[in-house]
Amino acid sequence: MDKNVVVTPEKIDDLKPKMKVTGKVLKTSLAGAIVDLGLDLYGVIHISKLSKGSITRVADVVEEGQEIEAWVYKVNPKEDRLELTLLEPFGVEWNEIKPGMEYEGEVIRIEKYGAFVDIGAERPGLVHISEMAHGYVQKPTDVVKQGDSVDVKVLKVNPRKKQIKLSMKVLEDPPMAAVEKEQATKSNEPTPTAFEAAFRQAMSKNGNSGLNDLLNGHDA
Repeated sequence: MDKNVVVTPEKIDDLKPKMKVTGKVLKTSLAGAIVDLGLDLYGVIHISKLSKGSITRVADVVEEGQEIEAWVYKVNPKEDRLELTLLEPFGVEWNEIKPGMEYEGEVIRIEKYGAFVDIGAERPGLVHISEMAHGYVQKPTDVVKQGDSVDVKVLKVNPRKKQIKLSMKVLEDPPMAAVEKEQATKSNEPTPTAFEAAFRQAMSKNGNSGLNDLLNGHDA
C-alpha cells in the first residue's frame, strides 16, 4: 500500500497502519482532535501527532469543520480504538529492518568516514568507507556523490541507538583483479615433464619395484 495514495475505507476492518485517509475535524481539545472518516468509529489525533514541531494549541494546526488528510497510526476495532496522525509515516519502521535485508537508497550526506544513505527509515544508514568497495577507497566521493541512488545491504541495526550499518560492497562481485591473480597463480605452476609424470605414476603404482622398472627402461 502506497502511503501517499488516499483510500476510502468502507469499514474499520479495512484500515491498516500507514493508510492515507480523508476526514472532517469534528472537535478539538487541549489533547488533540476528533476526526470523522465516515465510519462507525471516530478517529483521534493526539496533539503530538499534529506537527513535527512543538505546538501549544491544537487550533494552530486544525480547526473544527476542516477537511484533512491523515494517516492511520493505530487501529484496533475490538477496543474501538482508531488513532490517526498528520505526520507522514516512514516507509520502513525500526522493527522491520533486519540484518541481511537489501534496499535501494539515496546518498544524502557524505563524511570523511563514509556516506549516509536514506532507505526510508527514521534515520539514514551509514555505509562506512570500508564497506563502499572491495578495493582501497581513499575518500567516499571517489565512489559516490550526494543524490546518488545506491543498493545497500543491512549489516547491523540498533533501534535503541537509532543506528543502521550498511554495506555496498557485499552486493558487488569480487574484483576481477583477485580472480585474475588466482588464475595466474594456477597457470604459473610448473607442468611436470614426461619423465616426472612417469616417475610419479611408477611410485604410486608399484612403489620401489615400479621405480626400478622405470630406471631400467621397462614399463611400470
